[in-house]
Amino acid sequence: MDRPGFFDLMSFGPDGWAPALLQATLMTLAVAGTGYLIGGTLGALLAWAKLRGGPVLRGIAGTYTTVLRGIPDLLVIYLFYFGGSMMLTKLVRGFGYEGFVDLPGFAAGAMAIGVVSAAQHAEVFRGAYRAVNPGEIEAASAIGMSRSTLFRRIVLPLTARHALPGMGNVWQITLKESALVSVTGVVELLRQAQIGAGSTRQPFYFFFAAAVLFLVVTWGSGLILGRAERHYNRGLQR
Repeated sequence: MDRPGFFDLMSFGPDGWAPALLQATLMTLAVAGTGYLIGGTLGALLAWAKLRGGPVLRGIAGTYTTVLRGIPDLLVIYLFYFGGSMMLTKLVRGFGYEGFVDLPGFAAGAMAIGVVSAAQHAEVFRGAYRAVNPGEIEAASAIGMSRSTLFRRIVLPLTARHALPGMGNVWQITLKESALVSVTGVVELLRQAQIGAGSTRQPFYFFFAAAVLFLVVTWGSGLILGRAERHYNRGLQR
C-alpha cells in the first residue's frame, strides 16, 4: 500500500494532520507571546535600572544581561523547568504532600523565554531612550509640562519610535526560541512535526510544513510590526 502523499498528510481529511499542526501553531504563538510580554515588562525595568538606578541597581541589571545573554537558551529552560519543579515539590511538602510536583511545561517555557528576552529588551529600550533628542525633553520641561505628561506625550512615543525595529527583531527571535520548549512536554509546532514524522515515517513532509508555518507566522508578524513602525514614524516621512 502506498504511503499518503504530502497533500494527503497536510489536509483536513482522515489521514490529515492539518488540525494538529494548526493547533500546535497556536500553542507556539501562545508561548512566544507570553514570553515576549514577560520579557518586555522585565526588560523595561532593567533598562530603567541601567539608566536611572543607582550603582547597586545598575550592577544588578548589568549582571543580569551579561549572564542571560551568555547562557544557552535551552539550558535556561531546563533550569526553570527542573528548578521550578523542585521548588514546587518542597513547597507542597510543607503542607504534608509527599509526591513530586512538576512545574507546568507551558509556564516553565514561557518564563524561561521571558527572562532570556528581557536581556535583549533591556538593551533595545536603553538604546532607544538614549536616541531621544534631549532638546525635546528640555523644551517640554521649559514650558512647564509635568513629569507624567512629559513621559506620556514626549518620552514614551519617541522611545517607542526608536525601539520598534529592535522590538521586532526580539519578537522574531522569541518566536523561534519557542521551539525549544518542547523539552518541557509542550506540544508546540516543532514537537507536533516530530510526532507526525515518527507516526508516518515521512519526516521531510512534516518538517517542511513546520518551516512553512513558521515563515507564515513571521511574515504576518513582520507586516504588523512594519505597520506599527510606519504609524510612529509618519511624522518623519516625506
